[in-house]
Order: sequence, then C-alpha cells, then structure tokens
Amino acid sequence: MPDSSLSTKHLQPPYPREALRPRLLHLGCGAFHRAHQAVFADMLASDHASDWGYCEVSLTDSGGTITALKGQDFLYAVAEMDGNDWSCRVVGVVCQALSLREDGLSAVVEALAQPELAVVTLTITEKGYCHSPATGQLQMEHPAIRHDIASPWQPCSAPGVLLAGLRLRRERGLPGLTILSCDNMPANGVVTRQVMTTLASLQDADLAAWVESQVAFPSSMVDCIVPMVTAETRSRIRDLLGGVDDPAGVACEPYRQWVIEDCFPYGRPPWERVGVKLLADVQPFEEMKLRMLNGSHSFLAYLGCLTGYVHVSDCMQDACLVRLVHHLMVEEQAVTLVQCPIKPEEYAAQLLTRFRNPALLHRTLQIAMDGSQKLPQRMLASIRFHLAHGSRFDCLALGLAAWMCFVSRVDEQGQVISVSDPLTGEIGRLLSSRTEGESAVRALLKLEQVFGTDLPANTHFVELLEQQFQLLQQHGARACIALLCHWLGLTVTLA
Repeated sequence: MPDSSLSTKHLQPPYPREALRPRLLHLGCGAFHRAHQAVFADMLASDHASDWGYCEVSLTDSGGTITALKGQDFLYAVAEMDGNDWSCRVVGVVCQALSLREDGLSAVVEALAQPELAVVTLTITEKGYCHSPATGQLQMEHPAIRHDIASPWQPCSAPGVLLAGLRLRRERGLPGLTILSCDNMPANGVVTRQVMTTLASLQDADLAAWVESQVAFPSSMVDCIVPMVTAETRSRIRDLLGGVDDPAGVACEPYRQWVIEDCFPYGRPPWERVGVKLLADVQPFEEMKLRMLNGSHSFLAYLGCLTGYVHVSDCMQDACLVRLVHHLMVEEQAVTLVQCPIKPEEYAAQLLTRFRNPALLHRTLQIAMDGSQKLPQRMLASIRFHLAHGSRFDCLALGLAAWMCFVSRVDEQGQVISVSDPLTGEIGRLLSSRTEGESAVRALLKLEQVFGTDLPANTHFVELLEQQFQLLQQHGARACIALLCHWLGLTVTLA
C-alpha cells in the first residue's frame, strides 16, 4: 500500500458517498468499464444527486483491480488524455467490490441477489459469452458451458454465474433484473438473451421460463478508446493525483458515448441527463460503430503489427495507410449500413482525429487480441454484403489477409508475434496439418465458427483473399498498403 491514499479528503468526489446504494452491478471490472459506464454513474452522482452506486465483480481479477479498490475505499482515478492536456477525476460510485478468487462464488451470487439491485452491466469481452461469433448461438461444447450444465451451482462461465444469481433471486421471491451487455457484438442484447436462456433451459426448464419472463436484455453501443495501462500511464496519473499511487487508475480519450435500448422494467439511472442516448432501436449506431470504428481499428491493428507500428497513432503517420483506412470506412463499411445515424464522411473524420491522438498510445497488439471473436462483426458481415451486391471490398480483404498473416506468428522484422485468441490452439493445428498444396488461407477458412460455411464456398472471396495473403507474404505489409492505394486510384497526401 502506498503511504498516501486516494481516500484523503482533498481527493474525495464532490458528493456524499454514503447516500449511494448498490443498485447497479458490473461483471468484468476492466479498464473500459472503469473509464466508461462507471464514469457516467459518477457524473450522475456529481451533477444530479443520483444514488445509483456500483457493485464491481470480477471473475478473474488477474490485474488485481478488486484488491486495489478494497485497499483504497473503492476510489480510483480516470485520466483523460488529449495531446499534452491531461485531466483527472476521482470516481467514487463503487460501493462494493468482489473477486471470485478472493471472495468466493457464494459472495458473488449473493451480490446478484441483493433486493435493491436493478441493472447488471457486462464487459466480459466477446469470448466471455461462450457463443459462436458466426451464429450468435451458445457453444454447447465449450468446456465452461459443459461444466455449468452439469454443475449449475458451481458455475465457471459468466453466463453460468449470472444464472446462479438469477436462480437465487427466483427462490427468494425477488424480482428479475435487466442485464445490459456493453460488449462489441452486433445485437449484443439478443446474443446475451440467447446464451442465457439456452443455458438455463439446459439446467432447469422452470428457471428458463422465469428468465424469459422476468429478465430484460436490452442492447447497447459503447464507445471510448481505453488503452492498456502502462507504467508510464500510472506514473502520469500519480502526478495528477499529487503523488498518490492508484493501481486501479485508468486513462482514456476525452470522448465517451453510450447508446442504449430503453427497456428497463425494474428501473434505471437517469442516464439521459449526462448525454446517454436512450432509444427504441440502437442497431444503426451499433453497426456504424462496429464496422467503421472497430473494423478500422482491426484493419490498422493487423497491418500495423505486421509492419512494426506499435500504436494506432503510429499507423496514422503513414499517409498511405491513413488513405486506405478512410477508404475502408466510407467506401467499404458505411455503404453496408442500412442506416448511418451520422454522415459517413463526418463520422470518418471524427474517427481519424481520435486515432491520431498522440497521448493515447493504444497498442495495435491490444486491439489485435481475440481476432477470431471480432472478425465476424467487424469485417465479415460487410464482406457478405459486398459479395451479395457484387461490389469491391479490397481493403476488407487486405485486413482479413493481414489477420491470417498475424496468426502465423511472425512479423516482417522476424519477431515472433504473441497471439492471444481463444482459438489459438485450433488455428495452430489447422496451419500445421495442412495437406500438400493447401494454402494457409484455405486451412484457416475451416474455422466454421468464424467464417461459417458460405464464405469458404465462395470462389471469388477465397481467390481474392489468397491473392492478398500471397502479396503480404511476398512483399510485406508496407508495400501492399502502397500497392492497394495505387490500384484504387487513391491520392495520398501527408498525414
């Protein structure tokens, strides 16, 4: 523990924390949540006397965040980075903090059964839902799901833990909850409902019926760039706090957006007072962000990793890459949207400005993690649109080919790439067991949970992907970026 503490008087938030009630619970107390959903709750407490406090729950606490929060009166700092202009706020809306590892499963389940709890928010990453990204369905053969079907009261998956809490609420005659996914998946509320009700039906038919009728699953879109905390970031936060060390502190860009489907039968915070959009349908915002922002991030991440660009802001110093990512956003992603709630050129310009932020230091390798879970919604949905309409998707094909090179584990400097993906083992087996003459592309397309069965059967798609993959292998990412700019007739100016 540091000598000084966040709980000192001058670092307290400007509202009476004793008035807060644990009416919100968050599963997955990662950096994004601490910089996003919790900040909105903190704004409500600061500016509107809200009593909606958070119970934070981590199923892993691999970074020691819950332990840190317990040691500093549940306070932590959020620094916003914009060039050389940094600002900092101390967030005080956390009322409780629980770690499955430290506090045990029963404490977590009891927290979900608190009578005043009304809303559970989730940031458990795409892989935390134990679903197939290609279909949105629960993966029945997932080891954690198989365990949770056999042992409902000793769950190890996030859906299983939630169901254990819901089961206890039902047994005690308590009302249901609203479970709000804040992860980057299309129709994330629909996916969450599908996963939860399917698992419930495999455990207990009566519980499944109760979940169907008593639990709401709205969809949402979240947006805020939150890089991984580094030693340098932590040092900067320490300076902003006057020498107080904060192991739970996070840093992010000065932009924060939340669009939520307004379906909360058990009440909700008045989020609209702090700029959150509450709508009947979030799909237009969701698809715009997933394809134009997240898809572009993945495009930059894989090409950046291969080229040697460590951060997104480094990628934005490459004039050809900037031109390509703008083309990707406007000509290959925006055109696939049924409705774009912001003019594509305007949204693209906003994104490029955010990507250029030199203070963020958002690592390309961080964005590149778990690609098998991200590609279906970030790139493959758009590729299917182009195949159906006979339109070009050169940038999407290059980005997908770059992912295939990336998971081959060696960059253009000969350095081994550290690939983190739930399908890493299967990817390795497919690449190592190729038959004679089989390309790496065709081997990886056997990942049906990623590509489905339609894309591998499309000759045009496979041939274009193989062409881009071969060009990357033969000439490198930097040359392919310049070559594609030339093929597309794009004028390149200095970034």
